[in-house]
Amino acid sequence: MSEPLLTTARRAFYDLLVDNKCLITANGIASIADKDSDPSCAIAAELFKNLDISAVGSRLPGQRAGALFEQACAEFLMQTFLNLGNIRPGNWKVLRKATITQFYQYEHLSTLAELASDNLELASAMVSDYLVKPDVVVARYPVSDEQLHFAVDKFIGRSSPLRASNSGKPLLHASVSCKWTIRSDRSQNTRSEALSLVRNRKGPLPHIVAITAEPLPQRIASIALGTGDMDCVYHMALPELEQAVNAVGNNGAQKSLATMMSGKLLRDIADLPLDLCI
Repeated sequence: MSEPLLTTARRAFYDLLVDNKCLITANGIASIADKDSDPSCAIAAELFKNLDISAVGSRLPGQRAGALFEQACAEFLMQTFLNLGNIRPGNWKVLRKATITQFYQYEHLSTLAELASDNLELASAMVSDYLVKPDVVVARYPVSDEQLHFAVDKFIGRSSPLRASNSGKPLLHASVSCKWTIRSDRSQNTRSEALSLVRNRKGPLPHIVAITAEPLPQRIASIALGTGDMDCVYHMALPELEQAVNAVGNNGAQKSLATMMSGKLLRDIADLPLDLCI
């Protein structure tokens, strides 16, 4: 019996991060750990043990590791979600660094951007609040009239963006923020971008999620807790993280992790492709 798709893709995800020297131990400290935090170092070391990651090398600069993590997340979705067409049919693409004005729900913001080019005050607001550029997106492309010939004619169904002849713009199906690690001074931009996507859309709300490799549950909670902005946060290895937290025995970390998991706010990365089929 062949191995399940998500199991294979999950392992390939870690292998890619190891090959790219993201998941390594440098000077005795796991690369995802905050070297100034004892709980972070302990949990990260235990997590690496659970994942059987033993690569040793020099730690990459955070920005470089973040970019490679983003690439790995995009490739994981390509290998998984794009192969679930029997569950969620459609013409899908996984893209990186796409501005939201490319999509049907947010194309009106391009008009605001044009107006802002002649108004410094409006331009300032546009940069900070409107022109979100997610790390990774899942886009659904509209359907041709040939495919819809049994359902529509020139008088019926003339407004839905699913019909290519009505719009031609792809729909933003999911916005994925990729957080290699989470530090307090950078955590809130994920939530502010999510709120912007919620407030400024015209049309269906996309899935708004984040993927992280952060080992410390209290830091994951800074973007996971609460409702109304993020759908869910996905950890790169949640079962292994839970085992690591329990092995270390940090009460604060255990409580925080249990709160997020029981509240349906934190899931494993393998759950994401399935959730995107909803």
